[in-house]
Amino acid sequence: MFPCVKLPPDHQIALVHDWLTGMRGGEKVLEVLCELFPEAPIFTLLHNSLSVSRIIESHPIKTSFIQHLPLKRSHYRSYLPLFPKAIESFDFSGFRLIISTSHAVAKGAIPRKNALHICYCHTPMRYVWEQYDEYFGPGRASVVTRAVMHRVAPRLRAWDVRTSDRVHAFIANSRNVADRIRNYYGRPAEVLHAPVDVSTFPLSLTNDGSYLMVSALVPYKRIELAIEACERLGRTLKIVGIGPELKKLRSRESRIISFLGWQSDVELSRLYGLCRALLFPGVEDFGIVPLEAMACGKPVIAFARGGALETVVDGETGVLFAEQTVDSLVEAIRKSETMIFSPAAIRKHAQQFDRPHFQSRLKTMIERIAGEHAQA
Repeated sequence: MFPCVKLPPDHQIALVHDWLTGMRGGEKVLEVLCELFPEAPIFTLLHNSLSVSRIIESHPIKTSFIQHLPLKRSHYRSYLPLFPKAIESFDFSGFRLIISTSHAVAKGAIPRKNALHICYCHTPMRYVWEQYDEYFGPGRASVVTRAVMHRVAPRLRAWDVRTSDRVHAFIANSRNVADRIRNYYGRPAEVLHAPVDVSTFPLSLTNDGSYLMVSALVPYKRIELAIEACERLGRTLKIVGIGPELKKLRSRESRIISFLGWQSDVELSRLYGLCRALLFPGVEDFGIVPLEAMACGKPVIAFARGGALETVVDGETGVLFAEQTVDSLVEAIRKSETMIFSPAAIRKHAQQFDRPHFQSRLKTMIERIAGEHAQA
């Protein structure tokens, strides 16, 4: 058993994040790290000013050359082939500890000799592994983009595997992601489920009959399934989020389908409280949104794959559906409407993922890993 050690001062700790363009699950993990290390600088490919929380914005934020490229604010993913070079352009020679939060290239940060690199991994680079077809398959990208990615993706996969050796210890946000890390990198990973701030989302005992989606508007979230299911059933669906799919999806807006854009935590909490249930038709690495809905006592109707299997208890905190199709989702919605759920029991389930618990465990894990590294 290795002892915990005193960690370096904050100015010798670098926090590395893929990009800062909005507050999603990854940014909520980064926010906890910002609280643990309040003076540590953040290194990120690009930063859209005021797009993240006050806690994150208060840190020194250092960006790469991606920050100065045209159209970076909304089309930064177009620069995916440049991301490895961008993350490798940072100089970490003054840092004894790197903590990266990564779903793309942040884990490729290069530590100095004898420095420690811990990666909290949301998934190996999703754009070139399990969600390649969702982003670059037929109907998802132009012919030119698909041709370019056909050539680029193998090199990105090779880079992603090769640079996993720059990480001394992986922490995965779910068992689902730990399995991917083992499959792609051949590395073990401890599991620490991502946090939900239960106190932000009060228990609700009522609903207005509507359904809710809270999501970045990107292909793999499968928002069109929720829209088509609610259209078929004549149910009201409210969609919270922004992203590159907005223009295409907005053509489906109607009396019962509405797009609400980005919303504050206060307004989001109100919307969770009003809904009958949350719809979650995509495959997530883990998924904090279902836990936010459950913190409000609301059931979740989720596709039975990925992180949802670690948070949604079928028949108790929601309904799982087996096929990623409109028919399967429609059947699950109808089934949920015949069931009686206990809001208090659903909230109690969410509390085991509460933010203070996550913060305490993460700090302990970082200290222990640092102790092991020092001994080694």
